[in-house]
Amino acid sequence: MKTFFNILAHGFLWFLTIIPYRWTVAIGHALGSIAPLFSKSRVKIVNANLKACFPKLSQEERDVLAKQHWRLLGRSFAERGRLWLGSAESINEFVTVYPEVDMNDGKPRLYVSMHMAGIEAGLIAITMHLKKIKAAPGITLYVFMKNDYFEPRIKKWRERFGAKMLLRESHGRELIREARKGTFVCLSPDMDLGRRDSEFVPFFGVPTNTVLSVSKMAKLAGAEVCPIFTTLRSDQSGYDCHVGKPWPNFPTDDPVADTIRMSQYFEEVIKPRIPEYYWIHKRFKNRPEGEPSIY
Repeated sequence: MKTFFNILAHGFLWFLTIIPYRWTVAIGHALGSIAPLFSKSRVKIVNANLKACFPKLSQEERDVLAKQHWRLLGRSFAERGRLWLGSAESINEFVTVYPEVDMNDGKPRLYVSMHMAGIEAGLIAITMHLKKIKAAPGITLYVFMKNDYFEPRIKKWRERFGAKMLLRESHGRELIREARKGTFVCLSPDMDLGRRDSEFVPFFGVPTNTVLSVSKMAKLAGAEVCPIFTTLRSDQSGYDCHVGKPWPNFPTDDPVADTIRMSQYFEEVIKPRIPEYYWIHKRFKNRPEGEPSIY
């Protein structure tokens, strides 16, 4: 039965590559509208995150944000059929990369992405951009899936334009080595990855367990750090992936101060587009000693 549903889901992904993009968006919005009915635990996480970060909003205002968030999540999942199985041309139709740096200049550099609804679209579009400008294939990290059917397939689909996917739990030295060479290396540190090599820094006023790896790895690699964020276009027609200029005076000798600064940058990106952030993650899973669980 499990195999049957996996094959059915695979077929659905193929179906999403052949229909008009606007239909994909409509299907995604519909999926996002009904998903809360089948994922009560995730509904609680979304609501708890929004309440913690935006306590001054009314419950009705947070409910509106949550509803918009679920619709964008559904859309982003439906779009993955195109991203994983569709042609390069079909991807170019709805996502565009806007780099503010020469991504093929060979400078030691780390790129920092954040979990917005368009993160998958943005990183795959960057992979295509690197191929277009004849730069070395990029490296990004991923989390191992427990689904034996989709784990190898999704990794292969994400790598089909030249990217190299490495498990998040390892390969630190390799990332530093590649960053020194000027290879595109992207980290997404806005998740609670456990207490190891992490500190609690403010995120929308909430002490948030955050890894110090961006600052430390950039220091070891002698690399500048550039932000990446992918945002929904104002007309809802697709996404714009922004590759920003290097943060000035980053890294410093104080990785905690650097991480606070990084978190503040994330906040500024999120504020104009709150529903686009991944509130579905347990961002506040670990708490400072003595503080109650947010969930």
